[in-house]
Amino acid sequence: MTRTVDLVADLGEGFGAYTMGDDESLLELLTSANIACGFHAGDPRIMDATVRSCVEKGVAVGAHPSFPDLVGFGRRAMDLTPDEVRTDVLYQVGALQAFAVAHGTRVRHVAPHGRLGNLVAVRADYAQAVVEAVASLDDSLTVLAQDGELADAARKHGLRVAVVGIADRAYRDDGTLVPRSEPGAVLHDPDEIARRTLRMVTDGVIESASGKDIPVACDTVLLHGDTPGAITLARLVREQLLAAGVEITALSAG
Repeated sequence: MTRTVDLVADLGEGFGAYTMGDDESLLELLTSANIACGFHAGDPRIMDATVRSCVEKGVAVGAHPSFPDLVGFGRRAMDLTPDEVRTDVLYQVGALQAFAVAHGTRVRHVAPHGRLGNLVAVRADYAQAVVEAVASLDDSLTVLAQDGELADAARKHGLRVAVVGIADRAYRDDGTLVPRSEPGAVLHDPDEIARRTLRMVTDGVIESASGKDIPVACDTVLLHGDTPGAITLARLVREQLLAAGVEITALSAG
């Protein structure tokens, strides 16, 4: 049986006159996109243009909701109630959904961003809040998450779950990511990242920061476009997956 995987990246993460990453180049390599919805990055013009580009390139559209933390790029913890998380996620996905409909497509998945994405893996109340928001809006949406509370809650609710493997981040022994505040959290060597990604996709394991092999389910590989050499790295990862016989396709095509 041929192994299939989705390639996704975070797009539309500029604001006003500011841009981050080379979205147009990444779109040539992706099958899905996590699009910022205005709370950590993005604005109506950027959301509109990014969705349009995804449609033109045949890339599946996904929502990338965040804490309301534009200054901190959504990477700071915030003391929100679960109901605030629920309504904030509903608000953001609904906004992107409007642009998707305007361009003749629909939102296919939801992938919480940054600190929210980290917390929903370990906080059951936040995970349930995200699940309630997604299910109340469109229960055909796929939830992108690491293994943890969000994935578990979404499955219990009957939502489709796709586990995301992160190509350029270090993992702890428990399968969570090494925080960005710690040394070695972000990997930079292209050959190492490509090797780790291929192993994650084909063998279902990855080497943790301590050197231990840990199991990692991987339905979609997250590529980052806002680091030096990101496009070259994304192209290398894609080429090596294809060379290994992995079929690259959007989640919604499966």
